[in-house]
Parts: sequence; C-alpha cells; structure tokens
Amino acid sequence: MLTRLKGAIQRYNGDINEALKKDLGKSEFESYATETGLILEEIDMHLSHLSRWTKRKRVRSPLVHFISKSFIYPEPYGRVLIFGTWNYPIQINLIPLIGAISAGNCAIIKPSEYTPHSSELLAKIITEIFPEEFVTVIQGGVEESQYLLSQKFDLIFFTGSPKVGKLILEAASKFLTPVCLELGGKSPCIVDETANIDLSARRIIWGKFVNAGQTCISPDYLFVHTKVKEQLLSKMKEYIKLFYGADPSKSPDFGRIINRPNLNRLASLITEGQVIAGGEVRAEDLYISPTIIDNIMPENKIMQEEIFGPILPVMTYTNFQEVKDYVNSNPKPLALYYFSENRRNQQVVVDEIPSGTVCINETVMQFGNSHLPFGGVGNSGFGKYHGKYSFETFSHFKSVLQKSTLVDLPFRYPPYNKTKLKIIKLFLG
Repeated sequence: MLTRLKGAIQRYNGDINEALKKDLGKSEFESYATETGLILEEIDMHLSHLSRWTKRKRVRSPLVHFISKSFIYPEPYGRVLIFGTWNYPIQINLIPLIGAISAGNCAIIKPSEYTPHSSELLAKIITEIFPEEFVTVIQGGVEESQYLLSQKFDLIFFTGSPKVGKLILEAASKFLTPVCLELGGKSPCIVDETANIDLSARRIIWGKFVNAGQTCISPDYLFVHTKVKEQLLSKMKEYIKLFYGADPSKSPDFGRIINRPNLNRLASLITEGQVIAGGEVRAEDLYISPTIIDNIMPENKIMQEEIFGPILPVMTYTNFQEVKDYVNSNPKPLALYYFSENRRNQQVVVDEIPSGTVCINETVMQFGNSHLPFGGVGNSGFGKYHGKYSFETFSHFKSVLQKSTLVDLPFRYPPYNKTKLKIIKLFLG
C-alpha cells in the first residue's frame, strides 16, 4: 500500500504542483520542497524500517512471574480519522496517512474545503489506488466535519488551530477516543548579540515567508538584542529584496493568502508599530507583501494571536532573562528559534523554555527531519508523528504475559501468613 501511494505521488507530481499553485500560489520548487518531497521521504523511511517496527519486542519478566515470557505487540487502533488543514494540503493529509497505513489501520481523510483543487486531487489519487473500505476521502465543510465527529473512531488525528482542536477533543471525549492534536501558537524567534547576523537574517526571512507565512511553525515574532537590532533588520530587508525582488507581487516564488477573510484579518494587524518593510495589501489578488513591523509591544493586538501570514513583528531586549520570562509567561509554543553563538545560552533555551520543538541557528527545518518527533506541548498540541513516531502514534502497544503451567508458586494464594509475607517481600523487594 505504501509503494502504491509512492507511485501515485510520483505520477501525479505535475497535477499536485498545479493544484497547489491554484490554491496557494506555490512555486514548483516550494511544492516539492514542502509537500511532495517530504511525502516521498517519509514513505521511504517507513518502507526501510517497517519490518523492524512491527516486530514484537520481548521484555524482562520479574522473578515473581517465574516461569514466564513477556512481550509487547504493536497492533492497529482500527479505524482512524485524519483531519488535514489548508496550508500544506497534500503533505499534512498524507504524512499522517503513511503512519496510519504502516500501523495497519483503515482511514478516512477529511481535507480542508479552503483548498478545493488540492482536496479534489487528493480524493482522485486515493480513490484510484486504494479500496474505499481501506482509505477514503470525505470532502466538504463544517457540516461534514461535524457528522464525522458524531461517529465512533478508534483514533482521531487533527492538524489546525487550538480553537478547533478543543472542539475535536470535546467530540472525541464522548467516545473516549484517543486524539493526536497538532496545533500552533506564537513561535518566538530570538536573536542575541553573538549571532551570525547575515546567516540569521537569511534563515529567518526564508522560514517566515515560505508559503506566505502560512506555516504553523514559522517564526511568529522576533525578539532581538538591542545591540544587533539595526544590523539585523537592515539585512532582513536586503534578503526580502534578494529573494522576492523589488516587487514581491511579481515573484513566482511568493505565495498568496488562502482567502479573503484571512487576508482581512491579517490586514487588521498592520495597524500598530512602524512598518519598515512591506505593508502592501491587495485584496483582489489575495496578496500581502513580506512585512516587518518594528516598535511592537507585548500588549499590541498582533501579539495576542497567532499571525499565520507574512507579517513579522519585532520586539527588542537587553537582558536574556527578559526573553525567558516573556516566553514562559505565555502558552507553550509549537516551535522556538534561537540564533546565537553562546553555547551556554543555547542550552538554557533548550532546558528552561518549554516548547514543542527547538531550532538553534535555524528555522522550520526541524519539520523535515523524519528522525525527530514532531508535535506540540500544552496549548500547541499533544501527540507526535513523523517516521517511527507516526507508526507509534497510530499503534496500540499490547502487553502480553505468557506463563508456563509447569510451576505454580503457592505463596500468592490465600490463606496468607507471615511466612508468605516474607516470601513476597523477597520477590518484590
């Protein structure tokens, strides 16, 4: 089944590029780098390791269980429901599906109605290669989602906002259905006075504006040390021009906002602080230019919600403790980015600021490493996937104790006495 899916993705590569271009304005390079290529890499990893992941694992049996053997068996949950989202409408539906298939489940995929071309293509691919009773795609909007949630599944996998994630969790609780929630939040990007400024600017601009900023792990806001602020912002403006040209609206490599309501929401955030790059909004083209806003304060509107668009607010600091205190006083982010050559502070960020994922001197690339578990913590979600972690998420690990009938230690049976108590204490320590 995985080989069949891989072949279909390769055959439909051109159609996938076209659908993503229509839905989100994605370039061919971005479509492959952030969607198709990740899917193919994930499949290859599962094909390479699946025979090992699916084996039963023998574990030790305590002496009190003499004579016995103990095993852990992975088994499928059964019927799983996968809710995808619109910002990466192919891979965010299919990478969880790869894990579901590897673990032996049947699956229903509910893609987003906001990306009709990608959703229709996804349904076409799945219908062509899989029996309907094994994997199927249900298209539609809120009504279809609510109907699916009224049905009993053995596991629900959801990618989206914390607001909708709470509704998914509430619906799942009626059936005590386990849930994996991949949510978002305000992922901070911190640049200290020791950072490589040119490299930091380049990687921040790429990570922030890929897919027009519509990435759950994109840097949501920038926290920069006052000593390097002007130098960093100058370099960031240079890289916007270098990457997307003097007029990013004409660049084939800069995408578009998914729809008018999201564009209007984003436009309302460009009202405070000082716009030092971009700020252009063209509703008819669903276009917002790569935008950097300086002089932002924590109480500003843009700092009260996840941005999920091509707008980067900038705050400054002089003492690293300020950054720690601010980030830790807010909901735990899905991602944390820290640019620094200070090894001690790098470790402090990892050890003392909770987050779903961390990148040191990099942005977004942690998502592309299938050897790392991807997932949030607290408000940014729970559960993990990618690589073997997808297999584990979609598997129930059954404990099996296999006891011999040759020996039956009598001290465990009543009536009890002090001698039996002494014996059990020897066994259990």
